[in-house]
Amino acid sequence: CNQSAAPLLLPRLAASGSCNGHYFLAIHPIHPPFLPPVPGRRHHHKTPLPGARGRALVPAARPQLRIHSAPAPARGEGPRNRPGTDQMGGGSGGRGKGMPRAMAPVEEVDVAAVRYKPAELQAPHLTGFPLRAFVWLLESPLLGPLVTSILKKQNNMTQMLQHTVIPERPMFYPEYPPQEPERGVVTLGDDRDPVDRVEEALSCLAPYDPSGRFTSADEKNPFLYWKIRDFAYAYRSGITTPSAVAELVIAGVEEWNNKKPPMPMLIFFKADDLRKQADASTKRFEKGSPISVLDGIFFAVKDDIDCLPYPSKSATTFFDEIRPVEKDAVAVSRLRKCGVIFIGKANMHELGLGVTGNNPNYGTVRNPHSVDRYTGGSSSGPAALVSSGLCSGAIGTDGGGSVRIPSSLCGIVGLKTTFGRTDMTGVVCDAGTVEVASPLTSSVEDSVLLYSALAGSRPMD
Repeated sequence: CNQSAAPLLLPRLAASGSCNGHYFLAIHPIHPPFLPPVPGRRHHHKTPLPGARGRALVPAARPQLRIHSAPAPARGEGPRNRPGTDQMGGGSGGRGKGMPRAMAPVEEVDVAAVRYKPAELQAPHLTGFPLRAFVWLLESPLLGPLVTSILKKQNNMTQMLQHTVIPERPMFYPEYPPQEPERGVVTLGDDRDPVDRVEEALSCLAPYDPSGRFTSADEKNPFLYWKIRDFAYAYRSGITTPSAVAELVIAGVEEWNNKKPPMPMLIFFKADDLRKQADASTKRFEKGSPISVLDGIFFAVKDDIDCLPYPSKSATTFFDEIRPVEKDAVAVSRLRKCGVIFIGKANMHELGLGVTGNNPNYGTVRNPHSVDRYTGGSSSGPAALVSSGLCSGAIGTDGGGSVRIPSSLCGIVGLKTTFGRTDMTGVVCDAGTVEVASPLTSSVEDSVLLYSALAGSRPMD
């Protein structure tokens, strides 16, 4: 749910645990800012600390849920209700007619005594043409507001918002308590250049040994499942060039697209643009001046992340018409600075609203290891491209498992980064503290290098 819809669809939740009966743990949904706090009651909203920003290769500050210290009710003691309050915002214990319903402060909630009662909603169940007609009706400037008002009134939504008082202030961002530096942890500063961060991350890895991959300078090894440092060594040693690899990538994409059944891993792909990027990288290696260890490495971008010269449709047929792409997303621009080559925009579950990768608009991406099975979603295309060996890594987005699920099903490494570690500017679905831009790679080593380039929060986080 987004921030505006959460109070309409979810009751106020609280869950508690105890350590010797003295601590309660509260989990809140997002409440609308216009609900007034109750005078005289303390608020638990805190401003996130300045040091709580994504700067560490291994997170130096872990986001934590708020723990409110309060004496637990004695065993057998019932919840401490106040007149006009209830445990979960329901009921009307002692509430007079016309008196607003006041939810109990979290420290006074005894979760063991609370039973969740789902509300009965009255909403039409429509599919096919009736659904299209209903959507047209809702979007009508004259009838839409009337229909919406009727549905809200039938489900008591307006009354619930107008006549409910929540004692705590809303907390839209997680709180980061101060933490002492950990031994063996390298902190990568937000204000540093991505190339410098990658080089420092590279120094944290074990020394590279080419003997496991290359036996002689003349041997023509297939590039399938090469790691980032394998490519970097091959480029510097003259074994191959980014331009040569680009031709293999183009042939691989065409082969997968022509399979029966087809494998539409990419929604947008331009062979000429790929050759142009690879040629620029090859010239840098010929001059002996590669930008970084990521120079000439092939990556894919999920279709909900802006990457010129392609549109961002989120695997729909229309989204680019209402949201044109004007420049690269911050995550993409950071990788470009490191010399990365982008092969195109990867397929995904439409609008990211699913975990299978099924897409009726551009075709469903199949699992490269078993074409009769799903890749998982919503980052289906990125996972399939990395799993098939067509690229070393990809950038996906993860809110409820959209990177982790396909990575698991395709046998690769997917990392959901901590909120605030990566900049979400230029991402279609910027879902508050839920959605993050994250790397998908074929190995943990490559994930370290890709993550170090992506890392860096935005001021608003």
